Amino acid sequence: MAMRAVVPWTLLGATPLQLNASSSAIRCDAQENPRAATVISRRKSVALVGFTLAMGLAVNQTSALAREVEVGAYLPPVESLPGFVQFKASGRDTPALRAGNVQPYEFILPSTWKQQRIANILSGNYCQPKCAEPWVEVKFEDDKEGSLQVVAAPMVRLTNKPNARIDEIGSPEKLIAALGPFVTGNSYDPDEVIETSVKDRDGEKFYCYTLETPYAKTGAHNLAAATSKGNVVLLFVVSASESQWSKSESVLRTILDSFKA
Repeated sequence: MAMRAVVPWTLLGATPLQLNASSSAIRCDAQENPRAATVISRRKSVALVGFTLAMGLAVNQTSALAREVEVGAYLPPVESLPGFVQFKASGRDTPALRAGNVQPYEFILPSTWKQQRIANILSGNYCQPKCAEPWVEVKFEDDKEGSLQVVAAPMVRLTNKPNARIDEIGSPEKLIAALGPFVTGNSYDPDEVIETSVKDRDGEKFYCYTLETPYAKTGAHNLAAATSKGNVVLLFVVSASESQWSKSESVLRTILDSFKA
């Protein structure tokens, strides 16, 4: 989750009130002693430059942390599966969860992966709790192994029946036809689906897909699992390039099979 940089005024040796007081002093001294005003003005300029640099450094440091910290540094390990950690989404993770528009979900992933920022226009932050179009909940990736994302699609986009089970929405083929572009990141071709299955996990029904997508923005290989929950259909997508897939197919399938909602 992105952290907000906070640089205390005391870092600069002055509070906002003190800086305002300094401004008043400069104005008064300028009338009585122009040379003193010049010295004070220069000191104020140095302080402001220092503040600007400190702010920039803090923002750059937090940005770097958000991009570079591996999830193994803060997510709990999966004891039965060394090298993997558990992610359980909560209200602090996404706008939809905070709004109560999505219920918590969870999955496991390798400890070396890193969480990615979601652009505001893709996160649904601007339209909660009544988004009409799908949005991206969370995204993680690893340069060597692949990426994953959770996409939430409003139920009203797929069916007129509220709180419908996924099999009440339609067949696996109907669902992937509607959500395929959110798997690939651009277009959807039914011929790219090479395997479809229906699985039960802890009483929840999931539609699962394997796709070979040579022209997809997300990668040449995509695995997906979808289930309905409350007012949305949650789509879990695991993606890889050709080189990533050849090395990490088993890891990616393990990630996909762990998804629960």
